Amino acid sequence: MKQYFITGTDTEVGKTYVTRLLLEGATALGKTNVGYKPIAAGCENVNGVWVNEDASAIQQASGIAVPINEINPIRLIPAIAPHIAAAEADIELSGKVITKGLETLQHYEPELLLMEGAGGWRLPLGQGVFLPDIISSLNMEVIMVVGMKLGCLNHAFLTAEAIIRDGLTLKGWVANDISGDMARYNENLATLKRELPAPLLLEVPYNRVPHQHLLFTAIEQLS
Repeated sequence: MKQYFITGTDTEVGKTYVTRLLLEGATALGKTNVGYKPIAAGCENVNGVWVNEDASAIQQASGIAVPINEINPIRLIPAIAPHIAAAEADIELSGKVITKGLETLQHYEPELLLMEGAGGWRLPLGQGVFLPDIISSLNMEVIMVVGMKLGCLNHAFLTAEAIIRDGLTLKGWVANDISGDMARYNENLATLKRELPAPLLLEVPYNRVPHQHLLFTAIEQLS
């Protein structure tokens, strides 16, 4: 089993979309897979069950049928920073819950397991604990999603530096064109390819699915 943590250079850079693409591509390649989003804020009541839109998308993309409470064990109602929403609801964002949830999904024995974070890399959980502390204890390799927009160079370099400084391996990164009109897109992409200390796994064009062979190549690099 291969397992990776998917982070982003910021919130709203396409982590869930990239996670879905990789899971669906793995299924098309005949690889069993499952996604995991341990913490999600902004949940809505759906037939008596609190559901986060991103977690639901990951559940639907997973090649193994898994209940939503296993895909997303920590569900918070307000669409705000998770540690603030958790404090208001008197919920502890516990590393034990995150680790236990991961172990539950590991019991399905998927060939590929993708765990998606919330927001960017340095997500606070409260009481001086940050999500990377948990990822470090799990020794998971990291995939970084770069939202291609003005400022992405700084965000990408700082995030990559933080991942490596935390003692983790940056397996690779994904360039996600989130607007379709970034000035000097190709020049910025070339700079990232030249300066980031990990390979480009996949380039996701704006409003289009990447060519299948490129997606398959990315997944093979994760196998």
